[in-house]
Amino acid sequence: MMQAKGFFKRVTRSLGAACALSLAPALAWAQSADPKPWQLNMGKGVTTSAQHAYDAHMIALYVCVVIGIIVFGAMAYAMFKFRKSKGAVAAQFSHNTTAEIIWTVIPILILVVMAWPATAKLIAMYDTRDSEMTVKITGVQWMWKYEYLGQDVQFTSRLDRESDRIRQSKAKPSLEANPHYLLDVDNQLVLPVNTKIRFVITADDVIHAWWVPALGWKQDAIPGIINEAWTDIQTPGIYRGQCAELCGKDHGFMPIVVKAVSKEEFKTWLASRKPAAPAPAAPAPAATPAAAPAEAAPAAAPPVEAAPAAPEPAKV
Repeated sequence: MMQAKGFFKRVTRSLGAACALSLAPALAWAQSADPKPWQLNMGKGVTTSAQHAYDAHMIALYVCVVIGIIVFGAMAYAMFKFRKSKGAVAAQFSHNTTAEIIWTVIPILILVVMAWPATAKLIAMYDTRDSEMTVKITGVQWMWKYEYLGQDVQFTSRLDRESDRIRQSKAKPSLEANPHYLLDVDNQLVLPVNTKIRFVITADDVIHAWWVPALGWKQDAIPGIINEAWTDIQTPGIYRGQCAELCGKDHGFMPIVVKAVSKEEFKTWLASRKPAAPAPAAPAPAATPAAAPAEAAPAAAPPVEAAPAAPEPAKV
């Protein structure tokens, strides 16, 4: 018996060590707002939209737990209380109007109670009014174009060169050397915290989907159609996502990286990305004042007509 206990202890320890080793990479790769090892519940995210989704999820979860306790409790009670071994005889009836009304009306009321807050939050998730800034997102095979509307700042964001080199060379990435393999970009989307930001999302070629889990929403990017969304990131940090719509052979290499910074840092960054203002033109040389005109010489006296010559005396 003691040997059996020791054997089971060794097996338990081995399984525990194996689980810890298997979870270590996941823990090391985790980022802000990412799922944590052994996390069973939905994450809260870092935006108002994510919080709305979490609240709706928790309401539904609590309702399901209560219903499950009542239903399975009633089933367990009926099975043990009215089992055949105790001489219970099943009732013989085809239907019961009262029971049918109860089990129809109660679920309807439950659905109404659940739908009310969920609908209000869903409407709020699409209310882009009173936004402080607008960012245009365009999906392209296989990169993202970002444009800060009204700020004269735009750039493309694609898979970073190191990840692209590794995947094309068939090299094996390591956690230490490449902690964000296939999840990093050359140009991050920088956004200010505590700011309501409106997104207009479209695509140039095929359907893409812009998805950052920590922001709490996903929006399709469809050619010829403008979709809207908004966010207000409450916690500074780096949040990663990917294209969530199969868009071609390099769909898996189209990551998204959002960097949330303070408002002051964002203003500094935005100013640094704006094109340099053209140098002011050199001022034209001042015109040299014209020389003062020389004093006019006195007008010449009109010519005096010569007196007519005296006639010669006649000769005798």
